[in-house]
Amino acid sequence: MSSSSASPARSEREFVFTAGDFDCVRKLIYQHAGIALAPGKQEMVYNRLARRLRARGLLRFTDYLKILEAGDADEWEAFINSLTTNLTSFFREAHHFPVLAEHAQRCWRERRQPLKLWCCAASTGEEPYSMAITLLEAFPSSPPPISILATDVDTHVLAKGQHGIYANERVEKLSAERLRRFFLKGSGANNGAVKVRPELQALVTFKRLNLLDPRWAIEGPFDAIMCRNIMIYFDKETQRRILEKFVPLLRPDGLLFSGHSESLFHAADLFQLRGKTVYEPVPRNPAPARSPS
Repeated sequence: MSSSSASPARSEREFVFTAGDFDCVRKLIYQHAGIALAPGKQEMVYNRLARRLRARGLLRFTDYLKILEAGDADEWEAFINSLTTNLTSFFREAHHFPVLAEHAQRCWRERRQPLKLWCCAASTGEEPYSMAITLLEAFPSSPPPISILATDVDTHVLAKGQHGIYANERVEKLSAERLRRFFLKGSGANNGAVKVRPELQALVTFKRLNLLDPRWAIEGPFDAIMCRNIMIYFDKETQRRILEKFVPLLRPDGLLFSGHSESLFHAADLFQLRGKTVYEPVPRNPAPARSPS
């Protein structure tokens, strides 16, 4: 097919979207969210941002980009929300959760201090609630000595997580015992959905945080950080900056959980492999003792 025969398909688009517009989108989402969009993501970008152009009554992506460049805070939030991917599920990569339970129990035995955990790509809440379920099962006391911070750059998904309401198909792989113990069955207008029980919800605090921000408004130290399936959207340089900021926020005996397709070999001076996609901080060398004068 000749290049001329391919042009009508593009001209039939609802909005004018040029290669320059796409390059600008790639630059902006990288600068503000650290996401490195591949060159082949033009159609995804068009489809996701077309809704924003309709909402603003625009016909060209150029005009939409001018709104962003003018600093419209609400539109920046909508822009980032539109382009972030939020694929998640309850107990995804299930091998991590027994490790988390054992680690939390050991930390409690050794320190007898409340544990702090951080899920830094919380999406709609399935991952931090899976952490909370794991820890409620691991500690017979109620409530357990645990708090979980759940953050994400996308405010829409955070709101869903905070509400804790899920369609039945989202929890269909959970055991009947877990469904009974940790969820309330919806009725009436909420038929076909479940809601996490208050004792589960009480363990999780949702908060917006952009991992690309120069300063994070959170306090450690954390006993464990779940950072799974988000590093794949960042280039190596961005990954390195984030990992460097994790180090002072994680206890020396803390654990960092990563996604199955992610490795931290390029940061071997910061984190060492503990188990399957589970890492621990590399021990810091103590300062040499001064010889007596």
